Amino acid sequence: MSTDPVQLPDGWPLAEPAPADGCGRCAELAAGRTFARASGDLSAVSDANVLIRRHPAH
Repeated sequence: MSTDPVQLPDGWPLAEPAPADGCGRCAELAAGRTFARASGDLSAVSDANVLIRRHPAH
């Protein structure tokens, strides 16, 4: 079975999201992301990025 190649968006990989200023939950997620990166847990870094992106708009 032949399929067309997958086309990724121009901004791939996605830029790391910034936590919203003054939001405790965003700050908590960003701190966890920093700890995960320092520990070499890139899966947890990715998870934190997803959660920050999905956090309700401020």
